[in-house]
Amino acid sequence: MNDMTNTSRAAVDADAEYQLNDFLPYQLSIASNAVSSLIAERYRKRFGLKVMEWRVMAVLGDAGPSGGPLTQRDLSEATLMDKVAVNRACKVLEQRGLIARAQNEKDGRSHLLELTGEGQAIHREIMPLAKATERELFEGFNLEEEAALRGMLERMRTRAASLSQ
Repeated sequence: MNDMTNTSRAAVDADAEYQLNDFLPYQLSIASNAVSSLIAERYRKRFGLKVMEWRVMAVLGDAGPSGGPLTQRDLSEATLMDKVAVNRACKVLEQRGLIARAQNEKDGRSHLLELTGEGQAIHREIMPLAKATERELFEGFNLEEEAALRGMLERMRTRAASLSQ
């Protein structure tokens, strides 16, 4: 394995001809879009959910009874979606009866959101589909490669967060 220093990596980058396909943010975006499109198509066909709506449901489902209801701000932070996208997804889910909204007694300016019984049922049904899709995506990867990819993505998220502060 070649361990380049930041200085030598910068020199190589400066000398290299610019190719969009080699640009990491582009590669991550394309990979993310491909995976999201695959999942979105499966969720849309079976449950009538868009990706943003499913992300909100997934976070609320993970919070569950022990974690309690969440605010839209909590959802924005957990999903890394902007407030407008979260608001739009919440409205659709509320209209469909999949989430319930209640006044936040601690902060009168916000509401608390949680899955309804129907929302919980869909969440329980989607999770096996989500896990099966993930297994399909990792076919051809051995366990070490999967662990390495997950670890590198976590390090990349952490590094990006530290650079944006």
